[in-house]
Amino acid sequence: MKKITVPAVREAKGQRKLTMVTAYDAPSARIVDEAGIDLALVGDSLGMVIQGKADTLGVTLEQMIYHTEIVARTAARALVVGDLPFLSFQVSDERTIESAGRLLQAGAAAVKLEGGGRIADRIRALTEVGIPVMAHLGLTPQSIHQMGGYRVQGRDAENARRILDEAKRVQDAGAFAVVLEGMPAALATQITDQLAIPTIGIGAGAHCDGQVLVFHDLVGLSGDRTPTFVRRYADLRVTAVEAVRKFKDDVESGRFPSEGESYH
Repeated sequence: MKKITVPAVREAKGQRKLTMVTAYDAPSARIVDEAGIDLALVGDSLGMVIQGKADTLGVTLEQMIYHTEIVARTAARALVVGDLPFLSFQVSDERTIESAGRLLQAGAAAVKLEGGGRIADRIRALTEVGIPVMAHLGLTPQSIHQMGGYRVQGRDAENARRILDEAKRVQDAGAFAVVLEGMPAALATQITDQLAIPTIGIGAGAHCDGQVLVFHDLVGLSGDRTPTFVRRYADLRVTAVEAVRKFKDDVESGRFPSEGESYH
């Protein structure tokens, strides 16, 4: 299958729905790629999904580089997008360019960074040196303390207008796409209709130009509690626990290994 590129993602606007799924390691990257997903997001959500932390704030740039290298090495078709973690882009344009450049050196084709108007200059600085940028608006996990937790954003008219304005600003700064997370569907629809770049929703309704989910949520490996917007397409945790329990029983009963599973 033909490799997905940044221009191909931009040109999908109004033509077809885009799909994006997180990938943090070789197995998930291989599954995402074989399933024909357009974009593999190496998200800083790995702090919660892989590292078991309460939020994403402790994820470092070095950790993002490590996981990006693995995913980029494995995904042959999907466009690999690397998340810029907390404090890797907030300090200065120079720090932002250096951080993003290291993710591209690790194999990413684009970077994603959270925030609206206040980081428009960062987006512009990156695009001016040839680094493709995906923006991220609405519920931005790196700002959970400022937001007071994982809360839906843009419910009132004032905040809805602010998010719409920020969407236009990140587009004008050069972003090739924007993730809309945790906002009313009507607001995401308005943003999608007014932007020339694709919107990729997560908890933002069905009218976005594409959708993204966390791999482990999608396949049922995240435990019993998942956000309302997640549709679980499989329950691999139950299947895996059952398989490991059968292994335990076979070892304890002497049924494993068999003669055929032994060397002679």
